Amino acid sequence: MTHTTLSGWRFRALLLIVLLSAVGYLMFSLWGGWQEVVAAMVRVGLIGTAIALMLSLVNYGLRFVRWQKFLALLGHRVHTPESLRIYIAGFGLTILPGKAGEVIRSLFLKHHGVSYPESLAAFFSEQFSNLISMLLLVSIGLWVYPPAKPMVVILAALIVTGLVVLQQTKWLQALKVIAQNKLPARPAHFITSAIEIVLHSGRCFRLPMLLYGIALGLVAWGAEGMAFYYIMHVLGSDLSLPTALFIYAFSMLVGALSFLPGGLGGAEATMVTLLILNHVAQPQAVAATVLIRLATLWFAVALGVIALTMSERGGSRRLG
Repeated sequence: MTHTTLSGWRFRALLLIVLLSAVGYLMFSLWGGWQEVVAAMVRVGLIGTAIALMLSLVNYGLRFVRWQKFLALLGHRVHTPESLRIYIAGFGLTILPGKAGEVIRSLFLKHHGVSYPESLAAFFSEQFSNLISMLLLVSIGLWVYPPAKPMVVILAALIVTGLVVLQQTKWLQALKVIAQNKLPARPAHFITSAIEIVLHSGRCFRLPMLLYGIALGLVAWGAEGMAFYYIMHVLGSDLSLPTALFIYAFSMLVGALSFLPGGLGGAEATMVTLLILNHVAQPQAVAATVLIRLATLWFAVALGVIALTMSERGGSRRLG
């Protein structure tokens, strides 16, 4: 299953980058208040950590169910255990710039008859669905942070525009023909490939799949928001559930829109700032932020590395 571009020294180099990033993140976080973070970890304990990790698994599981549905709508039924390994493997490289790491799934899916435009369409559909779901979660507690309203309105307008564009198949097909006939080879290839991805994605955003995907996303991201609320509660905070959901979803939204690797920096800074604005002491805010990111982002990265290692071993046996 492993593509030749992701084997040998290249594969080991990617894993080394992930490991160094994890160590660097943890050291930087602890440097910012290691005593508070360690104390928070002790207070949450093994049971609390297990609950947070289980809620993260709910997030990954529901998103995988939606991913499988997207692939099915695109005409592909990849065997569930193999598809799950591929999906989780994408998390292993989440910390690469933008969303490049998760696109690694396209290399694996190619061996199962899924073309690059189709797998990229599934990836785009997932990210777009996540954006809609997080925006709805943000709306639940928008009164908590009024300055965010303009950003939410703009994003909502862009999402509606995007959904309308995705359904304009005739216009997109016409634009594809114009690009092929009027533009030089390279720009034409780029534009036609992008249009092909959009056309495939449109099949994932028709009713009732649109509502189904959004509902799964709401529950999935709401589960991680519940993990954040639980951690804050254990640490003695009196944040309400709507406020916790808003802070978590809005922070993830900022991190995603920053296109930083895994939203690193942007998500954390936003979360700490919003917690402080809600009268949470800075040490407690930093500790809670580090804990929830370890239980969500870095837990996913760890699972992804394991899945990538399994894929590499399987690919090495086939090549041998």
